[in-house]
Amino acid sequence: MPISQKKASRNWLIGLVVLILILSLFAYRYIKNQQHDDTLTIGISPPYAELLQTVAKQVESQGIHVKLVEFSDWQAPNVAVQNRDIDANFFQQSVFLKNAIKQTGYDLHPFAIGSGSHVGLYSKKYKSLDQLPEHARVVIPSDPVNLARSLILLDRAGLIKIKDTSNELSSKQDIISNPKNLDFIEVEGPQTALAYNDADLIFGFPHYLKMAKITDPSTALFLDQTDKKYAILFVTRSDYQDHNDKLKKFVSAFQNSAEVKKILDQDFGKGLWFEGWK
Repeated sequence: MPISQKKASRNWLIGLVVLILILSLFAYRYIKNQQHDDTLTIGISPPYAELLQTVAKQVESQGIHVKLVEFSDWQAPNVAVQNRDIDANFFQQSVFLKNAIKQTGYDLHPFAIGSGSHVGLYSKKYKSLDQLPEHARVVIPSDPVNLARSLILLDRAGLIKIKDTSNELSSKQDIISNPKNLDFIEVEGPQTALAYNDADLIFGFPHYLKMAKITDPSTALFLDQTDKKYAILFVTRSDYQDHNDKLKKFVSAFQNSAEVKKILDQDFGKGLWFEGWK
């Protein structure tokens, strides 16, 4: 074969290889983009696993693939959204989110509103709040938002008085009256349920009491009123792009699913949860 033909053949072969590489790169990017468009990743705390898994199965028929990532603490889900490791999270209410943004400066915002739950005061040892003795041990959450919520509830139950029940970040320093000299023990929010057997009184979340199989959440000695600012939010970054409306469709399925309501009744208890979006 003449040299000129060999050179032409070699150039054609190199061109073909380059073309294949370019096409492969475009194909790879297309597949990645499709995966990005079709996969929704949501960070959750354990009590919401079954609930959101049910919704995930429902939206699968719409071509939306959902990956749920469980977090054991109440800080990591926001870190993950901020770092774009996940698309959204579902574990916190508006007061908690507002305080988290204030503390971290994260670029987070509520995308949509989910369900909320009541909280209550529970005791294994006593049948009424009047029976609580002097220096009764009362277990409350340690994080600022839920600690304040517990103090507000104790105030409304008539056990203490705080300076301002509208202060969403009230602390123990805001207690102005404590007739029974209650001793407050702070633990992480999910752990309050585990103190039920030992403490005189606990501030309890129905879903954690259910998960721990400690007591029936309907046995509260005192329950809070419905306050929709405590409904759990779907939270994303402010610049989140909802490709193919996958999160919007997921939220719609959540808010309109009869199965979701059935699971909420099962996991929280009838009358112990509310629809935050209504």
